[in-house]
Amino acid sequence: MNHEELLIRQATVSDKQALLNFEQAVIEAERPFNSQIKDQAHYYDIDHLIKSDTSCLIVAQYNGDIIGTGYVSIRASKHSLVHEQHGYLGFMFVSPEYRGQGVNQRVIDALIEWAKSKRIHDFYLDVYSENQAAINAYEKLGFKPTLLEMKVNIAQ
Repeated sequence: MNHEELLIRQATVSDKQALLNFEQAVIEAERPFNSQIKDQAHYYDIDHLIKSDTSCLIVAQYNGDIIGTGYVSIRASKHSLVHEQHGYLGFMFVSPEYRGQGVNQRVIDALIEWAKSKRIHDFYLDVYSENQAAINAYEKLGFKPTLLEMKVNIAQ
């Protein structure tokens, strides 16, 4: 991949179908880590992420095709934390054939720059504890595990 031809930009309404396809790719990638995901699941309010003043949805485009995505949303922090707001990162996905080429890094850099312009300096994201490849990628970018969510399913 020629990095000079990689375009990192804010998503637009015209990107919606590609983003819906990416959403399903994210869901399929996460199914092995959570058997409770519905068959017809949707994670994101894409219209809101595109139009909101408190969110920034980014796409990575190469040769006219969207190959990666991610968003940051400004959220209220817990009252026990020193920061009043933080950036929550989500919808992080790169097409398999472009992984390991720095696309995710470029998307996250753009999201953090946008959030910094809004005076946000603390960032969080969720990743399945068994998804070691994703954990390794985020640790490479400076993220550290802080809290492990645990669950149990009590079937009747």
